Amino acid sequence: MGESNLNQDKNKFHYEKLYANYNIKNILHWINNLDEFLASATTTETSWFALYQRDFKNRIKGKKVLEMGCGDCVNAAVMAALGAEVYANDIANSSGKIVEALNEAYKFEFPIRFVSGDFLLNKLDSKKFDFVVGKAFLHHLELPVEEQFLKETARLLKEDGEARFFEPAVNSKLLDELRWYIPVKGRPSKFYKTDFAQWKKNDPHPDRSFSSTHFENAGKKFFKEVEIIPVGTLERFSRFFKWGSQKNNFKKWALKTETKLPRIINKTLTRSQLIIYRDPFKELD
Repeated sequence: MGESNLNQDKNKFHYEKLYANYNIKNILHWINNLDEFLASATTTETSWFALYQRDFKNRIKGKKVLEMGCGDCVNAAVMAALGAEVYANDIANSSGKIVEALNEAYKFEFPIRFVSGDFLLNKLDSKKFDFVVGKAFLHHLELPVEEQFLKETARLLKEDGEARFFEPAVNSKLLDELRWYIPVKGRPSKFYKTDFAQWKKNDPHPDRSFSSTHFENAGKKFFKEVEIIPVGTLERFSRFFKWGSQKNNFKKWALKTETKLPRIINKTLTRSQLIIYRDPFKELD
């Protein structure tokens, strides 16, 4: 547990700093133009495209939703603006400050409730939530902690509730190795050994499996129904375009087209995934 606590401290420090003094101006603009924002985000951005599949936008109205790792609170604000009763959890207290600012600036039907600190220690009421969601949350957890988290998620969901997690996918070892050599914003190429080693040292993500098979098997311990939807097989090539309309048009085409690919290709080559867990085992109460 010593290493787990060290990783959690690293995560907390990283995100406290990242979201300190966060300006909510953009969030307010987006939720005041909600239909326009979602029309763009859910057709061009992998996380929004994934999480909002299967009519999620309309299904959450009036429902209790717990978001894990709410971070900058953009998704929490969007869900609340859509009429959901949102509970937003994060280990970073700076996320709570964002929630306070949003509730002061915007009249949500249900003000967002911030759940501070370690989710596993909060002990919320059983069968309280219609949805538990997370955007790029599970992959921050070491595997033993993830197992505890999924068990707790199953306990919190109503019998007909649903958990949705957007996560990176690594189903090809070759592609996974190659990606480290391609520099992205904030991460140097592995060709530059010293810079890469320094980045890796400060990276808050633990070394663990991100495979679809792993998430499927992990969920089957606590849920009767597991569904994995690959996202980003073709969209991954958008990084070769410069920022602008051409890039967004490619993303829109790619996300729509890749859903028609054979599953064996899509699963192997995808860079991310929507993980859906339904029907929690009753004996977890």
